[in-house]
Amino acid sequence: MSDDDDNGQDELITEEMLWDRIPEVDGVERASTYYELSARIYARGQYDEALALAETACDIYMGLGTSAPTEGLAQTYSAIGFNLNQLKRMDEAATAMSKAVEILRTNKSPIALELACTLGEWWYTSKNYEKVIETMRECAQEHLVDGNEIGAANDLYLIGCAYRQIKNYSEAMETFREARSLFKKNHDVINVGRSDQKIASCLNALEEGELALESARKALDVFQTAHDERREIYALLEYGKAQVLLGKAEAGIATLEEVLQNATEDEPKDFELIVEVEKRIATVMRAQGRIAEADEIERRLAAVSDVLDEDSESS
Repeated sequence: MSDDDDNGQDELITEEMLWDRIPEVDGVERASTYYELSARIYARGQYDEALALAETACDIYMGLGTSAPTEGLAQTYSAIGFNLNQLKRMDEAATAMSKAVEILRTNKSPIALELACTLGEWWYTSKNYEKVIETMRECAQEHLVDGNEIGAANDLYLIGCAYRQIKNYSEAMETFREARSLFKKNHDVINVGRSDQKIASCLNALEEGELALESARKALDVFQTAHDERREIYALLEYGKAQVLLGKAEAGIATLEEVLQNATEDEPKDFELIVEVEKRIATVMRAQGRIAEADEIERRLAAVSDVLDEDSESS
């Protein structure tokens, strides 16, 4: 039978046939049938049902003990992870995927690295930043061994973001610089700009105004040349913060007001960014003795901040 005939036969196996097969089989075949059903139902977007089927497959594999095929068990863990991810249960999704990655790495599976990168992103979404650093360091090393410098650069960039979230700005800056070097080597202009913007952010946090201004300027040059208006907003924010750090209050306010104007033209509006910029403007104004103007800005922001706080509490 040709490959084409095999594919045609697979397509003829309906969901109903898979359900009918379950009472007739046991062990590995029963687990793989539940897994196949889970995959089909996942594709339809019915994640609760697909999750339950993947968990059943996993339970069967676990019950087989050492005779269970490790690739099959890893598949079910990854399926559980993908369904939990769709259901926004990020901690559980990452925990399930970490089990899949562990098995696949032990077996030296070629898909282990791809799933490990997915795992790192999920750890980041679940705000488990130490796990991000641990997971993506290993991915970066593997990508470099494979000669995939862009893959390693992306890994390092995410590590830098994780360090930045835990306010380890020195480590974040060095990691962004490593990523930038690889992006530059591979002529990835936009990602060089993204790295420069993040480096500027770290330098601002470390109160290195001159260096922050220089990095922010480089990022701005890239994004303005590329007409990447969204990223230009964030580079301009770091430029304005650096100006304020250097005592250039009026220039800093003017830059921050430009950021504000651009941000308010965006749809949908990023209210967290808008509030952050307005608060910075108010702080500079207060330092200048412009108390009434600062008070008015903060009065206006109170209602928006209250809504944002409620959203973060309910999420």
